[in-house]
Amino acid sequence: MTNYFIVPGLGNSGPDHWQTHFENSGENFFRIDQVDWEAPASADWVKNMDDALSGYDLSTVVLIGHSLGCTAIANWAKQYQKIIKGALLVAPSDLEAPRYTFPTVGFDHVPLDKFNFKTIVVASTNDEWVSIERATFFARHWGSEFINIGDAGHINAVSGYGKWDEGAEILKRLS
Repeated sequence: MTNYFIVPGLGNSGPDHWQTHFENSGENFFRIDQVDWEAPASADWVKNMDDALSGYDLSTVVLIGHSLGCTAIANWAKQYQKIIKGALLVAPSDLEAPRYTFPTVGFDHVPLDKFNFKTIVVASTNDEWVSIERATFFARHWGSEFINIGDAGHINAVSGYGKWDEGAEILKRLS
C-alpha cells in the first residue's frame, strides 16, 4: 500500500484546501506537522519530514507538497538522498522572486538538484508566487514531469481548489 505524506506550505493548509481533502480521503494519508507554520526554519521542517517517514518502507512513500512545502521536499531530498516512490509538487513558490518577503530561515532559494525519485510538478499560468517560466525551470532541473493546468492561481482553496479531483487523478500516476 502507498503511504501519502502531505507537506503543506507557509501557514499550513486549511480545512478547505485540496491537501486537507486528500488527507481525509484515506487512512494511508498523513500530514507532516511543523512547529512553526508562519516563520518556518528549513532545517526544522526537513528534520520533521525525515522523522515522520522513519519506520516506513520508503518504497511505499509519496510526498505531496504545496508551495513552500515543495522547497521543503527539495531540501529533504538534497540533504538525505533517500529514494522514495515519488512526489507531487504543486505550485512551488519562487523564493527568489522580489515579492517573496516572508521570514523563512534557510528557505532562501529553491534547490535545483535533480531528484532521485519520480516527481510531478503542477503549475498555473497566473500564480502570484511563481511564474509559469520559473515553475517550468524548476521542473526541468528536478527532472520532473511538468503539468500546466492553465489559469488556476496558486492552486489553493482561495483559488477554488478544495476537493480537487484532477489533482487526485494526477497523484495516481505516482501510486
